[in-house]
Amino acid sequence: MELTFVTDLGQSFVIEIDPGMELENVMALLEAESGIPVAEQSISYNGKDLSAPKSTLRELGVTENNAMLLLRRKIPNMAGTGRPVEQDSEMMRLQLLGDPDLMRQLRETQPELAAAVQSNPARFAELLRQTRERQSEAELQRQREIQRLNADPFDVEAQRRIEEAIRQQAVMENMEHALEYSPESFGRVTMLYVNVEVNGKPVKAFVDSGAQQTIMSPECAESCNIMRLLDTRFSGIARGVGTAKILGRVHSAQFKLADLHLPCSITIMEGRDVDLLLGLDMLKAHQACIDLEKNVLRVRGREVRFLSEHELPEKAKELFSPDEAQSSSGPSTGSVPGRAPSAPASFPGGGNTIGSAPRASQPSRPPAPAASRHPESSIRTLMDLGATREVAISSLDAAGGNIDVAASLLF
Repeated sequence: MELTFVTDLGQSFVIEIDPGMELENVMALLEAESGIPVAEQSISYNGKDLSAPKSTLRELGVTENNAMLLLRRKIPNMAGTGRPVEQDSEMMRLQLLGDPDLMRQLRETQPELAAAVQSNPARFAELLRQTRERQSEAELQRQREIQRLNADPFDVEAQRRIEEAIRQQAVMENMEHALEYSPESFGRVTMLYVNVEVNGKPVKAFVDSGAQQTIMSPECAESCNIMRLLDTRFSGIARGVGTAKILGRVHSAQFKLADLHLPCSITIMEGRDVDLLLGLDMLKAHQACIDLEKNVLRVRGREVRFLSEHELPEKAKELFSPDEAQSSSGPSTGSVPGRAPSAPASFPGGGNTIGSAPRASQPSRPPAPAASRHPESSIRTLMDLGATREVAISSLDAAGGNIDVAASLLF
């Protein structure tokens, strides 16, 4: 018959055995499968510990095919080894001090314990003892919960809890699979910037194939000396998830990419921290290709390398700092730049063409302020562009906390 052994970490091991096999032989097979030594194995079935190694599984009551047993790893008994618990905690403390990576993780997750490791051995031993007590209590609660769920197989609520436990186990296995085979999915993605020249002025341009127009901030336009060519007849309001004021358009600017001099029409828009954004109009007009395999922007046979993270503009590097990119609930993960998040029911944009007059919208009742993990300054900056607080937060969520990308979603 086949038996399934499940650990506290959600790992499962399926072993085919004979019902007349002794428990100690089953534990030896488990050691080969799981790597847990026989001396540290604790096996229970239906809430009952199997502690007679010379007894057969049939004698222990395990007779069902495909039965599920709980496999736990025992905490070594320091008193039985002749080594006191205080000495064990001191050895663990010294091991932590000798591993910089573990200490860094400990400072991020348990700062109090990290401080005790460095300067207070007695406090560290006390915290370690409390942690072990909490683990023991949690283990007892798990055993009681398993006994309660197995007491009545016809209890609908118990079956629902078992189903949820199985689902959580599948989630953990899926995450472990992703960590093993595609760990890059948990990393941060650097936005695509290239070096260009506008009217002879070097600029780091953000390549955004999801933006409709090529956009420049008024400050960058002033430094490139093209504000004198601004056609204010094309002023208006850009509408999308939010609104932003368009000052006008420069119909033709001297734009240099690699050794190519390309004609470029630039929309001057307020409220952006990005100096220059190369939109879809520019990319399509010159048949540009974003080649992520080579990490280059290819235009007319020329390949322009995308900037590395350390070469990004200062504002972009600040917005993509690790503190901004982390998420307490798990791997957050930033959305594709230039893609607008799911719009609320009262989507403020009316699909107006850029440069057209804004369309009157119905006033709405201001909602209650929503909590957010993003800095209040970033939310306020997007609200100054005309977005509501909820839309500003959703845009920052979709952009992974990058205010430049979130602002581009508003257009």
